[in-house]
Parts: sequence; C-alpha cells; structure tokens
Amino acid sequence: MKNIILLLSTLALLRCSSSQAQGLHLGIKAGSDLSEVTGSFFQNGLKGGFMAGAFAEVNLIFLGIQPEVLYSQINTKGPNNQNIQLQYLNIPVLLNFKLPVPILSLQLGPQFGTLLNKNDNLVTNGKNAFASGDFSMVAGVQLNLLKFKGGVRYVYGFTNINGLSDSETWKTRTVQLYIGLRIF
Repeated sequence: MKNIILLLSTLALLRCSSSQAQGLHLGIKAGSDLSEVTGSFFQNGLKGGFMAGAFAEVNLIFLGIQPEVLYSQINTKGPNNQNIQLQYLNIPVLLNFKLPVPILSLQLGPQFGTLLNKNDNLVTNGKNAFASGDFSMVAGVQLNLLKFKGGVRYVYGFTNINGLSDSETWKTRTVQLYIGLRIF
C-alpha cells in the first residue's frame, strides 16, 4: 500500500511539473564555475569562481529555448603563481530537449561572452593580454522540479582569447554547477 501511495505521489509531482513547464517563464540562477585557461602560460587545473544571472524559458511540449544573461568568473594562475581573474558577461542561447523523464532536460547551444575587466596587471606594450570576446558551446543537463532548477554544464571556448600574440592559443574550459528559481 505504501508503495502505491509513493508511486501515485511521484506521478502527480511529475505531472504537475510538466504541466507548468509550457509557456514563457523568467527566473534567476547562481552557482559555481570550475574553469581553466589552456596554454603554456597558465597552470593546468580547474580553479573555482562563481556565476549568477537571469534566464528566460520558452517551452513547448518536448523542446524549449532558454536564453540567459550571466555574470561569470574564470580564475587561473599565470607565471610566478600570479592570480588572474577574468570576468565575463555571457549570453548563452540554449535548446532544451526534454527527456522521457519529464523533470530532466538536455541543454545545447552557443554562448557569446564579453570580457568585463581588462586585467591591468597583464598589459604588454599598451596591448591587453586578453581578447574582449569569447565564443563557446554549452552542453549540459538540467533538473526541472516545479519552480526550482539545478544543473551541470560544460562550456567549451572556441575563441583564441590571447590578445598578446598569435603564437600561442589560449582557450577557456568551464564546468558550471548551478541552482535556479523560476519567478513566474
């Protein structure tokens, strides 16, 4: 009897979650970034940072679009253990593919980033060390439970962000863990 009640409760929760998912929704999200910049100039390994911002959802039955505006940090270490922090305004535009389990969706899409800080410690001959833009691809999975969201993503940077020379390629790699709240 307890198993039947548990099963019916779970099915009701899933039904409620999927019925509220259609339409236009807005929300906020925050989480942590584990990131690195590739290249011999930088130390290998993921460094912690954070991300925060807002999202919109336009959902249909099995597919949705989720544009976002995010403040994001990329922390890394340069030569002589110098701390380097890059701050980006990122705009991912993601397709949400709903899985047979209604509370899960796969996300895939491009991300456009603008560098907000021009790290003054890394300027050579009047030229900034980092390019001002970054184009990336995002892939991840998101848990959608009523108004709450949680997920994990991998962000792969395609742009060479080396603003000093073309002799070495610097690219970003980021893993994001986040939670969110749909406001309406």
